[in-house]
Amino acid sequence: MAIPDYQSIMLPLLRFASDGEERSLREAIDGLAEKFGLTDTERKELLPSGQQPTFDNRVGWARTYISKAGLLEPTRRGYFRITRRGREVLAKNPAEINMKFLEQYPEFIEFRVRRRERAETTEELETGNLQTPAELLETAYQKLREDLSGELIKIAKECSPAFFERLVIDLLVKMGYGGTRKEAGKAIGRAGDEGIDGIINEDRLGLDVIYIQAKRWQGSVGRPEIQKFAGALQGNRAKKGIFITTAAFTKDAEDYAAKIDSKIVLIDGEQLAQLMIDHNVGVAPVALYETKRIDSDYFIEG
Repeated sequence: MAIPDYQSIMLPLLRFASDGEERSLREAIDGLAEKFGLTDTERKELLPSGQQPTFDNRVGWARTYISKAGLLEPTRRGYFRITRRGREVLAKNPAEINMKFLEQYPEFIEFRVRRRERAETTEELETGNLQTPAELLETAYQKLREDLSGELIKIAKECSPAFFERLVIDLLVKMGYGGTRKEAGKAIGRAGDEGIDGIINEDRLGLDVIYIQAKRWQGSVGRPEIQKFAGALQGNRAKKGIFITTAAFTKDAEDYAAKIDSKIVLIDGEQLAQLMIDHNVGVAPVALYETKRIDSDYFIEG
């Protein structure tokens, strides 16, 4: 099944604690994963940031919200138990517990107002958005990144061939290839017009070189273009090459590159844009938002 949203986890989590025993968050995550029948793959699925499993994050937020409503109480770091209010709620056998349900409790309302999130709660309920705050933040970040990626690809397709080659060299230098920008710049055009647009050192000492094909492209790049590049590598007794384009590669092109002896890395327009964003080529930071979590080790007394 799909990973349940955090509101769908609230009632099962409260029931998990119904015996009144002290429970750990890890116990809850494991127990609920089994209850929902999640596969190992689903349990390992990460948030877009790759910092935390999605299911773990949702269980954590479900616990936070029902605790703020007074249905659970923390007992010590990472542990909780059900409250009398929580038992009273279960005694009424509710069909579900969600954000709207929790708004009947003044403590929860105060919590939401204090965090200035009550308006967002209403919007989430109206639009069916069931993401946790962490997921909402990451979704917004990914949307901004996707929009920026699209703009980069469009601009790269419109620039001149010479500028595009320099753009590729700038990116590779930022990624750690070619030594300095001045040294890498000498590589452009050195190989002539033999299906190779440039040569760059794989490392700063120049122990090995990488041949580059950098092409702006409107349609898909097919197998013939990769074969031509592979032939140029063989003609120069080269073993490594990078084919970078603003377009996409056909399946035949990818299959061919994967089975030949020469190592050819294919970078399409989408990958190119993502690498440019990651390495700040052609983009500039606008704002930095730093999220934080509790440092549990700090509060250990002893």
